[in-house]
Amino acid sequence: MRPRTLLRATLAFFATAAATLTLTATPPATAQASAALPPHVFAPYFEAWTGEDPATLSEQSGAKYLTMAFLQAATRGSCTAYWNGDTDMPIAASTFGASITKIRNAGGDVIPSFGGYTATNTGTEIADSCTNVNSIAAVFQNVINTYGVTRIDLDIEDNSLNNSAGIDRRNKAIKLTQDWAAANGKTVQFSYTLPTTTHGLADSGLAVLRNAKTNNAKVDVVNIMTFDYYDGANHNMANDTQTAATGLHDQLAALYPDKTSAQIWNMIGVTEMIGIDDYGPAETFTTADAVPVLNWATSKGLAMISFWALQRDNGDCPNVPGSDSYSGIPQSTWYFSQTFAPFSGGGQPPGDGFSLAVSPASGSVDPGAAATATVSTALTGGNAQTVTLSATGAPSGVTATLSPPSVTTGGSSTLTLATTSAAQPGSYSITVSGTSPAGSHTATYTLTINGSGGTTMGNPGFESGALSPWTCQNAGAVVGSPVHSGAHALRVSPSASQTGQCTQSVTLAPNHSYTLKAWVQGNYAFVGVSGGATGSTWTSSSGWKELSVPFTTGASGTVTVYVNGWYGQGDVYADDFSIT
Repeated sequence: MRPRTLLRATLAFFATAAATLTLTATPPATAQASAALPPHVFAPYFEAWTGEDPATLSEQSGAKYLTMAFLQAATRGSCTAYWNGDTDMPIAASTFGASITKIRNAGGDVIPSFGGYTATNTGTEIADSCTNVNSIAAVFQNVINTYGVTRIDLDIEDNSLNNSAGIDRRNKAIKLTQDWAAANGKTVQFSYTLPTTTHGLADSGLAVLRNAKTNNAKVDVVNIMTFDYYDGANHNMANDTQTAATGLHDQLAALYPDKTSAQIWNMIGVTEMIGIDDYGPAETFTTADAVPVLNWATSKGLAMISFWALQRDNGDCPNVPGSDSYSGIPQSTWYFSQTFAPFSGGGQPPGDGFSLAVSPASGSVDPGAAATATVSTALTGGNAQTVTLSATGAPSGVTATLSPPSVTTGGSSTLTLATTSAAQPGSYSITVSGTSPAGSHTATYTLTINGSGGTTMGNPGFESGALSPWTCQNAGAVVGSPVHSGAHALRVSPSASQTGQCTQSVTLAPNHSYTLKAWVQGNYAFVGVSGGATGSTWTSSSGWKELSVPFTTGASGTVTVYVNGWYGQGDVYADDFSIT
């Protein structure tokens, strides 16, 4: 996994797919230690370098258990570990201690994770960096004592997989820590992160397991990181999760012949990269993949489900691969967390759980027309029940209906958004809610109402996430904040020599009167038309303000709509254009 370090040297998650293996000493826990993790746990990775509070995101997302990435040495050769290798973030109660306590008080826990792509690529993974086995073990024990955790994750990949001395030191340190835990009445687990293919571990990953066995480290869980296959093929990520885990099952059965098939399955977990993989769109884990993975993992009795990363669990930044902050696909915020959360516990999702999704997640219409989308539900645990559906947020002139208005879990309904000629142009967020006796979920549909009479502008609210058909000078771009409505707006970036003007050509009825409207904010924000008509206005405003420009087309009916700032005066933002 690739954290953003202090130098922001790496932005992707993995150079290779990876797997997590867990090794356990199981003496009774002391009163001071936290309770052992559930035998079946959902624990997505939390990017600990972002400055965000893990307790807050845990509460918001519903992910009670978090895998916190990453711990590493600050410099090669050091035997001291810090969060993200940042000497201002030591292993101490002052770093995440209060947040971990809050998570634990809410019924969850954390799994500190050592390593990651950056550490294993720079020699700062603790066992690569430190050549003293006792010192490595002391670091592990310090984490356990400081935070009261019962599992440590070790993300070992890239150069670390070729460092046989580091592999051996690491496993010896694990064994020392297990012996220490047994002598002190503590429960301790270790998780390794190792490369995988679509059919099981690579040889280098198996070599780490064999070395762990040689060093008498008891293996409990191997959690395959099912992405970054780097094979140039298009992937069905849910299917590949199953084939990779099945291959791993066979490998572990050969390595541990004394275990039954059911025990081997109970040693296996899966970790996804939600949304568009850093490898590219060929590896995209969609909302449609989540429930099949959850149901399959539950049916097999797997030990763990995880994903990279909690901060990606939203639908912003469409079509952007490998972002640390967005999934890059249409989804409601926390969709994957809420879908997988029921996995934590005794191996069966508690209650009568379900998921809710809207497809497509957005659409645009002219006033007087209608848009439709499919609202689908899926069973994530327990028994199917009736899910009552509703839609809110429709503006004046728009009627939202669902047919049927309720479904049995697993069923679907059609959302229809019918507009009248009086519907005002702009982009609007429609919230679809589903409620059952077990709880409720929501999903969002973005409706864009174009200009009246078919005289539409292309991409008036920038909800496509791209500029086209707009063209801009300088660094003009579609952004996720600030926005007037919907999920996107336009950023206009003037320079000392240019106004940053963004334009598009629009063909209207010849010799006809129209009014251009747009919402803007910033210093010296100009909106207008040129070419077959002339008109403009401007404002300076720290908040969103609507500008209106009346104009009359010429014989061709074609005009150029524009927005710009002023030389050297800073960025301005524009959203929700309309021509009526």
